[in-house]
Amino acid sequence: MSATQILLLIGIYFLVLLLISYFTGRNDSNADFFKAGKQSPWYLVAFGMVGASLSGVTFISVPGWVEASQFSYMQVVMGYLFGYLVVAFLLLPIYYRMNLTSIYEYLRERFGPTSHKTGAFFFFVSRVLGAAFRLFLVAIVLQQFVFDDFGIPFEITVVISILLIWIYTNRGGIKTIVWTDTLQTTFMILAVILSIIFINRELNWSFGEFIASEELKAYNTFLYTEDFLARNHFIKSFVGGMFITICMTGLDQDMMQKNLTCRNLKDAQKNMVSFSLVLVLVTFLFMLLGALLFIYANKNGIGIPLMDGAPKTDLLFPEIALNSGLGITLSITFMLGLIAAAYSSADSALTSLTTSFCVDFLDVEKKPEPKQKRIRKQTHIYMSILLIVVIIAFKYILSRNVIDSLLIVAGYTYGPLLGLFAFGIFTKHQIKDKYVWIVGILSVVSIAIIANIDSKYLGGYVMGYELLPLNGLLTFLGLWLIKKKPSTDL
Repeated sequence: MSATQILLLIGIYFLVLLLISYFTGRNDSNADFFKAGKQSPWYLVAFGMVGASLSGVTFISVPGWVEASQFSYMQVVMGYLFGYLVVAFLLLPIYYRMNLTSIYEYLRERFGPTSHKTGAFFFFVSRVLGAAFRLFLVAIVLQQFVFDDFGIPFEITVVISILLIWIYTNRGGIKTIVWTDTLQTTFMILAVILSIIFINRELNWSFGEFIASEELKAYNTFLYTEDFLARNHFIKSFVGGMFITICMTGLDQDMMQKNLTCRNLKDAQKNMVSFSLVLVLVTFLFMLLGALLFIYANKNGIGIPLMDGAPKTDLLFPEIALNSGLGITLSITFMLGLIAAAYSSADSALTSLTTSFCVDFLDVEKKPEPKQKRIRKQTHIYMSILLIVVIIAFKYILSRNVIDSLLIVAGYTYGPLLGLFAFGIFTKHQIKDKYVWIVGILSVVSIAIIANIDSKYLGGYVMGYELLPLNGLLTFLGLWLIKKKPSTDL
């Protein structure tokens, strides 16, 4: 598939998104931008959230990670499933009872303004980095397989990508995203299913023969229970996955903003449970695809593509889909899935960052009505520029697999949120609110020190995704130290 054909496909896809944006954004109000008028059908939100959760990271990086990690990522995904139940039946009732626009308003009601700002700040950092990780991966694929042919530098590729997203989310916000995410999830799932079918056909396998093949057995180990000291031990991965979900979904304005557009709590809970089951199944399909890609590459002498002179397994899927002669149908399917993955995560991130900054930092709802829309639109532009800067910076500092990097960073940035919400929900204590930001920073610094301790000083124990709950625990203990005495509570 030529670069020109890919550009044409992107243009057609973008026009479809723009059409959806036109119909959903005609009201152009803050109420629709932030909450979609609380009229979203739960099943539409659930299906769209699958695409937003998977994103370009899952679409490209998870298959590319299979050779190095086998199916061990499924241990994390199993933990996700239990984490979603916690979100559905513990956190969502709180958010709906308080009728929140930003979920960090809970911290203001529970502890005070500093806690509110601290929680919103850690979300802000988490979501900027998370969205940048996802968009960076898609941008390097577009760069290598499209824009390099036209001599367009990576920086311009990033600007174009963010500009397109800004255009179709500028008016409708979350109301537009609920509908566009549904379309994008459809393309992502269709892409992975058709990719598996086409590659199996090229290998003269049925799906059943692929599952039973000796070649698959070289990649499909997913339970690691022998060595508890190892980073990928089942318990560590499962617990880490559960807390990653609680934080990256339940304590994340991006994901919760979609849930809060449902008509009522029961609909939101149905959305969360059904979405979690579909997500586990689809992620498993991505793992199967990853194994199939490496099997096909080995059988056909396809090497791992290079990026800046070094092998980059994240690029294996696009290399096979676009350059291995498997046909135009697979190329189109891949590109539609990739574009869908890019937009489904980035559009909601841009909207949630705008929402959180407007509500949590600018107190937009307290401003005069004529100023509210102007503030929201200006903030939307500033958030777009910020994402551009961070994504470009990643090109020069990011060296490891993107999905692994994303989950590691979550251990640092979401830990204080986990500790703050846990202390608020599971204790009745008030705290000295003005010191909360100090507790959050000290917790992150402590985790950074712990994460960099050489395993030989820990008896061979290698830190993994359990850094996130440990970070939350340190924050919880720090809040306990600054709790008010009973006499002060009166």
